[in-house]
Amino acid sequence: MSIPQVNLLAVLVAGVLIFVLGGIWYSAIFRKPWMRLMGKTEEEIKAGAPSGGAMAALYLMAFVCALAIAFAMAVILNHFEPVTFGRAAAVGVLCWLGFAAPTSFATAVFSMTPKPLWMINSGYNLASFVLAAVLLAAWR
Repeated sequence: MSIPQVNLLAVLVAGVLIFVLGGIWYSAIFRKPWMRLMGKTEEEIKAGAPSGGAMAALYLMAFVCALAIAFAMAVILNHFEPVTFGRAAAVGVLCWLGFAAPTSFATAVFSMTPKPLWMINSGYNLASFVLAAVLLAAWR
């Protein structure tokens, strides 16, 4: 199997958008419910947060994961010609429904993660997949 050509600049931008979405998702949109469901206070999170190079390494790993999502989505979209915005969004939802949602849900069930916490975390994945797919469809 050969990997189809993808627009690497679009993949980079999609990766950046996924990374930024994560920052907004967990700090502005769902910060309070996420912390409550994690059983943490803001003080506990700040006290337990790594500093300096360790924090930079965490951000780098998150960004590399975002790039991997964007690249995989670009490859998958090449198999759904013609790539329209609607089709791209549907592919993003399909990838979430087929891969991310069931695997993360099974893990959440067995680790006894509260369902609302799973919904926040998995919702981020859904939004990331759709955002990346639509951006990649626009920038072919």
